[in-house]
Amino acid sequence: MRSFSFMSLTLAAATLAAAPACAESMSGALALAYSNNPDINSQRAAVRAADENVPAAKAGWLPKVTAQGSLGYQVNNVGNAFGQAGTNQKLAALPLTGQATVTQNVFDGMVTYHSIDKAESAVLAAREQLRGMEIQTLQSAATDYMDVLRDTAVLGLRRNNVKVLNVQLQQTRDRFQVGEVTRTDVAQAESSLATGTADVSAAESSLQASIARYRQVVGVQPKQLQPAQPIEKLLPANLELSIATGLSENPLIVGALFQVDVSEDAVKVAEGALAPKLSVAGQVSNSTDTAGYPGYNVFQAGVLGQLTVPLYQGGSEYAAVRQAKEQLSQARLTVDTQRNTVRQNVVAAWGALQAARAQIVSFQAAVKAAEIALTGVREEAKVGQRTTLDVLNSEQTLLNQRVQLVQAEHDRVVASYAVMAAIGRLTANNLGLGVVAYNPNQHYQATKNRFFGLDTPDGR
Repeated sequence: MRSFSFMSLTLAAATLAAAPACAESMSGALALAYSNNPDINSQRAAVRAADENVPAAKAGWLPKVTAQGSLGYQVNNVGNAFGQAGTNQKLAALPLTGQATVTQNVFDGMVTYHSIDKAESAVLAAREQLRGMEIQTLQSAATDYMDVLRDTAVLGLRRNNVKVLNVQLQQTRDRFQVGEVTRTDVAQAESSLATGTADVSAAESSLQASIARYRQVVGVQPKQLQPAQPIEKLLPANLELSIATGLSENPLIVGALFQVDVSEDAVKVAEGALAPKLSVAGQVSNSTDTAGYPGYNVFQAGVLGQLTVPLYQGGSEYAAVRQAKEQLSQARLTVDTQRNTVRQNVVAAWGALQAARAQIVSFQAAVKAAEIALTGVREEAKVGQRTTLDVLNSEQTLLNQRVQLVQAEHDRVVASYAVMAAIGRLTANNLGLGVVAYNPNQHYQATKNRFFGLDTPDGR
């Protein structure tokens, strides 16, 4: 396609300062962002932390075992109540006591059951947040990649414009020396050169800012970036299909639906506080005295069933239930909000993509016409039919059209990634980045029934 050929030629003459002769591709930059971006890695850790809520909830079904012991020194001074001599006794003792208790939940108003469901739904919601962060990061990386390409191309165009204006100024001065033009023509050429030099400084600043954003998201300094193509072939065929895909796959909506499940289980957990609770406790204890009474030993064992029926505890449980129901209503309304947001994002991104396509065609024609016009104006100026100002205006027009063409090419690629993000498919797998995909289910499967141990997957 001619538009991308134009950008390739422009970028070939305007590489990043001190960049090695090693080109980077869009897919390579996105792969680096997927693997190294701290925001993604932080969200992965958040998902692993959410996984731990599942075994914590399951602990409600498991027995609780406690043990305690005591060892001391005790002195008893026994005296005669009637004060008879020789009847006082001082007895020393080393009492040793040990006790073990096992408590098993039998029925807790279904609190544990619904707590497990709540934890599992929260895990699925956290995974959607991770997918959303992945999409957001890849979209940012693609946008920053194209920003660096655009600003590099614009800087090259503006630097080349300064060279042309320098030549134009020298030619104008030469013609002024022989009386072909006036001092006004020289001043106009000098003004255009000064403006062009200022534009170069602004372009350099914009490029450095784009490089900094690229470095922040991708994690490395950009080198010589290859021109990138839009990913329109991965998009649905039309706007209606894009909207439907976004409403069913975007992680904002899917995650909000899982949050509704979390809130529904939270209501049932709160209601469980009003239900009777039944538990069984077994206890074993042993007491000995190794000094005062060498043969003293007491062993006890027993099993106790305990039923607790809440009647009234100040009303806090009722308030918690009402609060959970309001939070459920809020979660359901959030789903509607996210649907509206996703629809708007899809329509906006799709419109931007269509506009960029049309602009490329228009600016290609504009650049071609401006090139022909500049050639004609220069020839006419040689025979006195055009002024220096006419030539300068034609050069500026051509420069502006070329900059706008570069911007339109940039916008087309960025918009295609924006549509892919809005429909919820801008992931490493769908883009075929060739990286090892992070699988959150591996940690979940290793953790969901893990009831012992302190170490985490990274060895801490």
